[in-house]
Amino acid sequence: MKQMELIAPCHFGMEAVLKREILDLGYEISKVEDGKVTFLGDVQAIADANMFLRTTERILLKVGEIPAQTFEELFQATMALPWEEYIPKNGKFWVTKANSVKSKLFSPSDIQSVMKKAIVERLKKVYHVEWFPEDGPSFPIRVSFMKDIAVIGLDTSGVSLHKRGYRQMVVKAPITETLASALIMLTPWNKDRILVDPFCGSGTFPIEAAMMAADMAPGMNRSFLAESWKNIIPIKCWYNALEEAKDRVDTTVRTDIQGYDIDAEALKAARANAKMAGVEHMIHFQQRPVKELRHPKPYGFIITNPPYGERLEEKQALPALYGEIGESFRRLDRWSMYLITSYENAQRDIGRKADKNRKIYNGMLKTYFYQFEGPKPPKKRKEEQQEGMR
Repeated sequence: MKQMELIAPCHFGMEAVLKREILDLGYEISKVEDGKVTFLGDVQAIADANMFLRTTERILLKVGEIPAQTFEELFQATMALPWEEYIPKNGKFWVTKANSVKSKLFSPSDIQSVMKKAIVERLKKVYHVEWFPEDGPSFPIRVSFMKDIAVIGLDTSGVSLHKRGYRQMVVKAPITETLASALIMLTPWNKDRILVDPFCGSGTFPIEAAMMAADMAPGMNRSFLAESWKNIIPIKCWYNALEEAKDRVDTTVRTDIQGYDIDAEALKAARANAKMAGVEHMIHFQQRPVKELRHPKPYGFIITNPPYGERLEEKQALPALYGEIGESFRRLDRWSMYLITSYENAQRDIGRKADKNRKIYNGMLKTYFYQFEGPKPPKKRKEEQQEGMR
């Protein structure tokens, strides 16, 4: 099958996590840049990437990479690309998004308009028509300028991949599913270890962790735009991906995943979302404040997105709240804690400097992922492992 370049955008700082996911799928990485990973694959890779990757926002099929410092250069270079290989005569196409960094061309609306005209001119000559009905499959185009080089791709996903299909109910300050997955993957947590989110909100961290534990593909319960691109991707590719996803699911796996929140409405949303995701039996949700966080077993994980204090009255409560987080963490036996927050005094109020912290942009908000690392549990003896397998 023909090899293509596919582009997977991600949160800044999460490129290494996404790269590992793509390699685990069996595809070759061609480039890693800030906020995106480019890899090589055939048409099956488009379906596999959309179905299985947890930490990317969408999958773009790369059409070309062109230099352009003027709109005339952009027009000519865009028109020179082989659009007929992708867009059929009845295809609906438009430049849905344009962004520009350190480039002479920076107006998104002008970039979009010029590129659309160039594609129309190219396809008019190829298809020998003067007008396009655009009543067929949709082909949204995305362009990203960096230092006068434009990378152009077709969006195969449609609705962003963070929309797994389970989050019907949302509470304030939610974290996206893709970012939650990436943050969990930055920790040593696995399905055999305890995980507690004491500020679970609508349940994203516990649900994503449960889906990982059950090896449940994030794209199983949704559709993708490129399913209608029968001129590029045979429908069999999507069936193959879904069949593999179904074969891999194991919802009988035993886990200790817990979500707490003081807000009853948030917990109602979390339970509904977990049910929609098919993992409600794997998570214990409970109405409980962080100061009442207890667990009898050692070597567990807190992974959480606590309040940031965006409003003034909330900000005044943060020192006490983060103090309670610190007190609860110190009571737990040999646990690790990972939390994402924009609150600048988090370490001071928790009462401990993080072993590591990583700057992450959650949307436009600069946050830090503080990592308080506990000791590793002792390795089980072979006899215990064999006994557990019986």
